[in-house]
Amino acid sequence: MFKGATRPLKIAIVGPESCGKTTLARALAAALNASGIAAAWAPEYARDYFATRPYRSTPEIIEEVARGQLAAEQALAADVQVLLCDTTALNCKIWSEVAHGRCSPGLLELYRPGDYALTLLAEPDIPWEPDPLRSHPTQRDWLFGLYRQALEEAGIDATRVSGAHEQRMAQALAALAAIWPGELPKF
Repeated sequence: MFKGATRPLKIAIVGPESCGKTTLARALAAALNASGIAAAWAPEYARDYFATRPYRSTPEIIEEVARGQLAAEQALAADVQVLLCDTTALNCKIWSEVAHGRCSPGLLELYRPGDYALTLLAEPDIPWEPDPLRSHPTQRDWLFGLYRQALEEAGIDATRVSGAHEQRMAQALAALAAIWPGELPKF
């Protein structure tokens, strides 16, 4: 199996806003599927959550978003070999700490970074793109440090992905190859 993880192989893709998480998750899922490996990506649940209601941030709402993210992961997990998670409860944890100075106890229970066989930490070295759910265009480096610190404190050896899209894909696929049982197909 995958270094203590159960099927499917869950890959967390985390990092500050507008650092390419969604683009990377989609592209990795497509590449894996094209090579015969059943993969899916769990989109960022906050986007669905706020698509039907006005944006409001409270620790309780952030906890609800984290629960939705985990439920989306669970719903996709049954039929795939690899599940790419576009954000995790870590994103919610940092969101709550930055916006409210704290996390709800329930959110802290949902934050289980060890549930992922691989964590990709996306660096904010690509241009920031405006979006209704983004609010820190000049603080991405600071936020990146919060992600790095949280992962280090949790004992997670995250793989940093940076550069142009092709570089990020190559870095992510190399990290996946290092934990994949057997040989990955050529991409």
